[in-house]
Amino acid sequence: MKGGRIPVSVITGFLGSGKTTLLNHLVHHPGMGETAVIVNEFGEIGLDHELIEKSDENTILLGSGCLCCTVRGDLVDTLGDLSVRRLKGEVPPFKRVVIETTGLADPAPILHTLMSVPVVGRYALDNVITTVDTFNGNDTLVRHKEAVKQVAIADRLLMTKTDLCEKDEMDKLAAKLRRLNPAAPMV
Repeated sequence: MKGGRIPVSVITGFLGSGKTTLLNHLVHHPGMGETAVIVNEFGEIGLDHELIEKSDENTILLGSGCLCCTVRGDLVDTLGDLSVRRLKGEVPPFKRVVIETTGLADPAPILHTLMSVPVVGRYALDNVITTVDTFNGNDTLVRHKEAVKQVAIADRLLMTKTDLCEKDEMDKLAAKLRRLNPAAPMV
């Protein structure tokens, strides 16, 4: 808990950059138990069937202890519903929330919502992790302003698919990322 509020991490990144792969890896980690995961649609997250303990219309409980739900309507409604269901004991208690955005999302409205809407006051923005497809990253940043926003707003940059490109291309992308966001640690 962050000052009595539930910390929220946002995972963003352009289409195909590895957000869902990262999230799938995280939900398998034992330290991620007691985590509510919010995704835009279940189809966007590849969850192993063996992990699913029970499911309802918009929520699934994973064997790892993670709770996964979809954004229905908007983030305020989803977080409010999640809090109410937690208080009623309809979903397991959770100590953190991870939100996976769509690949075309501008993360600024999500961050603004987390920082300014009173109903979301039970939650506190913890960090923003942006995945960047190293193989397509340079082109993506040139062609899509959303990708630039995702990089600029990140607290941490995660370069993915590094095995698919040459070191000099990876270095060029890293330099571009550093210009867009000099403060964010890059992995």
